[in-house]
Amino acid sequence: MGGTIETKDRQLDYLQKRFELLAGVVEGMDADSASVAELDSILSMIDDIETKCKQFRKDWPSA
Repeated sequence: MGGTIETKDRQLDYLQKRFELLAGVVEGMDADSASVAELDSILSMIDDIETKCKQFRKDWPSA
């Protein structure tokens, strides 16, 4: 699949794009027809973002 994202700029860009994708999915949902599967998909996307944040955190110095 994808390669390692090593620079902080690329890591931040990756996260921004993932959040934009997540926002698009949520915005595209219809409250009247949304399913549990769609909610589970959103949760999965959030879990993936959390995992990446934890991976990237190793490359960011503590303040």
